[in-house]
Amino acid sequence: MAKKETKTNALRILDAAGIAYTEHSYDTEDGKLDGLSVAEKCGEDPEQVYKTLVTVGNDAEHYVFVIPVGEMLDLKACARAAGVKNVEMIPQKQLLPLTGYIHGGCSPVGMKKPFKTFFDETVVLFDRILVSAGRVGLQMEIGVEDLLRVTDGTTAPLTRL
Repeated sequence: MAKKETKTNALRILDAAGIAYTEHSYDTEDGKLDGLSVAEKCGEDPEQVYKTLVTVGNDAEHYVFVIPVGEMLDLKACARAAGVKNVEMIPQKQLLPLTGYIHGGCSPVGMKKPFKTFFDETVVLFDRILVSAGRVGLQMEIGVEDLLRVTDGTTAPLTRL
């Protein structure tokens, strides 16, 4: 009998809030874990698959930015959105102790504590998007309005042209 996977914190929070989502599992054995590969493995348009990036501002506060997997973060635009002078990516080794998630499995939902969360403005083009469900190999498809509400997220231009 196959071992039942335990729900991630992100999925437990969505369940408790009564928010509908669809799980998308993908193979991790080939080592192709970049966002574009994940979108392809899930059979989804990369423009609708988003990655979660964690930064620290010059004010020592942490900020979460959620952008399409094929895009690059524009740190100046992110700082403007957060209302600070600058932001920089946190070192990867800080991700797990800060958020409770590992690199490649960081969800904007269910971090250890709430952080100001910003979604790239393109998110409003879609009814539903995919984001990490909190574990490498698992994405969740969720309504954009629900995701914005559960993360208390706002939208802003966040990527480089």
